[in-house]
Amino acid sequence: MTGDSPAVALRPARDDDQPFLASVYASTREEELRPVPWSAEQKRAFLAQQFAAQTAHYAEHYDGLTSDVILVDGARAGRLLVARWAKEIRIVDIALLPQFRGRGIGTALLRPILDEADARGVAAVIHVEQSNPALALYRRLGFAPAGEHGIYFRMERPPAGSQAKTAS
Repeated sequence: MTGDSPAVALRPARDDDQPFLASVYASTREEELRPVPWSAEQKRAFLAQQFAAQTAHYAEHYDGLTSDVILVDGARAGRLLVARWAKEIRIVDIALLPQFRGRGIGTALLRPILDEADARGVAAVIHVEQSNPALALYRRLGFAPAGEHGIYFRMERPPAGSQAKTAS
């Protein structure tokens, strides 16, 4: 990014990043859990269990998954998980801590992935909750709904110049 925009970079996640990555995950669930009448400790335990289950699920189902820590001006700001397959690039998860949201960081991270998908001639794909505010970002970047899976939209962006059509 240029000008007054923050410097955005990625580095591979390490074992010692796990507590930070768990906190990023927890930050994405705060609104959802706010009305739940549990103690703070119960919520922490639930989120730790959910993060562990999600991590195990991703490891089992996403061969070749890259797991990166998002750095903004050198500070850890979030995570980016991407699976690169023969016929698509799957953005498995992109999450930023609240103080880094809405600053163009997601766009800065996704553009190189979309460029890579274009260069390879494959679709970029993401599953996103239907109520996620980031839907507007994905639409601006050319993603369109291509199916529903429970509370999630499957969103696809065909490679630039393709005549690919997405299902409605």
